Amino acid sequence: MRRVILLLTVMATTLVLASGVALALTKIGSAGAQSSVVGPGESIQKAINAAHPGDTIIVRGVHKEDVVIRKDGIKLRGEDNAVIEAPPRAKADSPCSKVTGGPEGICVLGDVNLKTGELTGPRVSDVSVSGFTFRGFKIKGPGGDSVDVIDVYAARNATVVGNRLIGNAAIGIGAGRSVNTTVAKNHLIGSPKNVSKGINVDNRDRNTKVVNNVVRRYPEFTNAIEVEEVINTTVAGNDLIGNGTGVFVEQNTTGTKILSNDISRSGFAGIFMTGPKPANAKVVGNNISGGPWGIFVEDVHRGSFTGNQVHDNCAGMFFEAFKSQPVGGFALNSNTVTDNTRSCRSAKFERNFAGIGIALLGASGMRLTGNHLSGNVPSGPTPVSGGVVVSKDPYFRGKKFAGTQKPKNNSVIANHFGRNKPDIFYDGSGSGNQFRANYCDTSVPTSLCK
Repeated sequence: MRRVILLLTVMATTLVLASGVALALTKIGSAGAQSSVVGPGESIQKAINAAHPGDTIIVRGVHKEDVVIRKDGIKLRGEDNAVIEAPPRAKADSPCSKVTGGPEGICVLGDVNLKTGELTGPRVSDVSVSGFTFRGFKIKGPGGDSVDVIDVYAARNATVVGNRLIGNAAIGIGAGRSVNTTVAKNHLIGSPKNVSKGINVDNRDRNTKVVNNVVRRYPEFTNAIEVEEVINTTVAGNDLIGNGTGVFVEQNTTGTKILSNDISRSGFAGIFMTGPKPANAKVVGNNISGGPWGIFVEDVHRGSFTGNQVHDNCAGMFFEAFKSQPVGGFALNSNTVTDNTRSCRSAKFERNFAGIGIALLGASGMRLTGNHLSGNVPSGPTPVSGGVVVSKDPYFRGKKFAGTQKPKNNSVIANHFGRNKPDIFYDGSGSGNQFRANYCDTSVPTSLCK
């Protein structure tokens, strides 16, 4: 009898222990990432507030609110035509909207003093925003053009993927003070009233990737993609159509890579790089057409332009030095610069220019090798034209700020020319400029093709 009681006791103990283990395993499993659904008219912000780090929040239907995400690992995903519209300004109460004068759409926000922009703690990590349509957001209030529809600020490893931003008059997607942000496969269509930017990367961002986006109709004096005061930004595989400038790079920016973008019908330039102090840019494999300038560079130093196709503009590649803003130190290799025959007039661009392939106006230390230049013939008035133009700036002679800088130590070697007017133009100014082993027929002076 005692043996039976002992056996029953052991069995009971085993069952209790097994139940405890099962219960413990259930609790551990429940502590993992969870999913929740926000339906039409429900609050996205309430779902985020109730979520745990790592959770996925699925949003459906139309929502009028501004949203802030300050928890690590939140995946905010729109499904079934999820839409976020701008709420009334009086109801725009997220921290980002209050600072910028909003409303903003979605703000991914780390620990930061929003008045000074300085970090006060860790960046929010591993947040993703995908699958939404955003509409009706406008720049208002004291923040001016700092209003972003999607704002990634003080974040790490954030992704903004597969969203549509339609007809908003504010910055579409902005990233600042963040590390390893990815902005990919978004579709942005601007507004005729827009005075802002499509995608903006600024304020000491690092290692941002802007890839495979479509940006259209950001008007003449705005930029599809702007890169300012950042390190190691990659802009690759984007389709930029009918914007003011396709890719705009400025002010203390280093290590920018502009790769394999298709840029067409820009109101100003396909790629515009200006100072002060951007450096070490690599511009490779882009297709740029149908604007005043294909590539326009001023007050920038060091870098390379390789394998780009620049065609059907007024000027293909334009390097212009001003008195206090020198330009130089770039290698231009294996670019195809053809049929830049369009005519641009001074009433709009402060100068008449047409039929220019590559212009080095007061530039220094440039190296042009293995480029193909053909069909660069003017169709309107211009003081200079040709496949390659090396000269002082003919557009601002007599001005205090420009026109006297002489081209120096430029090398034009082993390039292939055809049907330009002329193939090479050199005004004879400066020193150390070399023209050797070029395959060409016409030059000013005539000796440069020998």
